[in-house]
Amino acid sequence: MTISRVRIGRGADSVEVPAIGQGTWHMGEDQHSRGDEVKALQHGLDLGLSLIDTAEMYADGGAEEVVGEAMKGRRDEVFLVSKVYPWNAGRDSAIRACEASLKRLGTDHVDLYLLHWPGNIPLDETLEAFERLADSGKIRHFGVSNFDIDEMQALATLPGAEACAVNQVLYHLASRGIEVALRPWMQQHQMPIMAYCPLAQAGSYGSNPLHDPSIIQLAAELSLTPAQLLLAWVTRKTNDCRDVIAIPKATSLAHVADNAKALEIELDMDTLTRLDEWFPAPSRKVPLDIV
Repeated sequence: MTISRVRIGRGADSVEVPAIGQGTWHMGEDQHSRGDEVKALQHGLDLGLSLIDTAEMYADGGAEEVVGEAMKGRRDEVFLVSKVYPWNAGRDSAIRACEASLKRLGTDHVDLYLLHWPGNIPLDETLEAFERLADSGKIRHFGVSNFDIDEMQALATLPGAEACAVNQVLYHLASRGIEVALRPWMQQHQMPIMAYCPLAQAGSYGSNPLHDPSIIQLAAELSLTPAQLLLAWVTRKTNDCRDVIAIPKATSLAHVADNAKALEIELDMDTLTRLDEWFPAPSRKVPLDIV
């Protein structure tokens, strides 16, 4: 079985991860759902979805606690991603925020630590904090989230920014604005994208493609679920490069299994052409879609 994978980082410190991981937004908000959430994440690990994405923002740290429970005895299987609030991303405050996340996660390091969105603290302070965290072994890679091309270009001028490993942004079939300028810039700089809301759970669009009759029919023709079709599209190769990691959330074991199967799917040109016709990319730069 061949599964789609994406490389994060450069050189000897780089690592390959599955092109589909597990998101945790809205996890940890209801204690009655906690057991199901833990089981879903563990089932995903069983099926090869080894990247788990979370944040100190999600349920005020509750999602990190769910992830920590799911990882017990299995930390070595997980590529762990968490995020820091922009107002916690100062020279010293980022250190404290990361240490608090590590405590909730029950681990001594995260594999990838992201600035959740651009804020008012100077980026050079955040980069300094990330470098200190890396030097102490508390993080292995760092990146950003919700950065548009102008913000990525500004980041790239700062010392240490060359180590930025990813940019996590909203991206799905009905929200393709990043394809105009941001994604080409990131491909040029060999920096992958992490796509949140890959099943079109949010963003600026009309109808949700997950429930679109054309998508449902096409998925049936291909013996796929609509979710698998959308995930295979998000993680498709572009310019012979696979550079997108999708992080759908699933608390149903069946949905987790569906997501994992999408790692094996390669869409043919006819399918990609039909999807482009139904949900075309914008012809010019649009504001970054953010939720």
